[in-house]
Amino acid sequence: MMLSHAYCILDARYRLKLSIISKQFLFRRNKMEKSYKNCQSCGMPLKQDPKRGGTNADGSISTIYCSYCYDKGKFLQPDVTADEMRKFVKEKLIEMKMPGFIAAFFASGIPHLARWKKAD
Repeated sequence: MMLSHAYCILDARYRLKLSIISKQFLFRRNKMEKSYKNCQSCGMPLKQDPKRGGTNADGSISTIYCSYCYDKGKFLQPDVTADEMRKFVKEKLIEMKMPGFIAAFFASGIPHLARWKKAD
């Protein structure tokens, strides 16, 4: 009876320790690359990206940037500014038959995305 009780205590401690370790791992992993619904460079919904996102340097799918902006861990247009990206996105949306005022509204959020916040 005593041995069984000691085993339960050790088992509970072991499970608690595993739980803490796994939570720390998940926290670190999530902290390394946050997931977004939209590309943090151009604002395109990642669901609409044919590749579901760009690729990181290790070949994994990026949950931050789309495949039109990011490939193999590098930006496809590294020297573009937030204002240039805003203008490009507005033109693309108009080209896709979106009314100009709506295109301007969506494109106005570009400077607030993660890629451009870092540049400030």
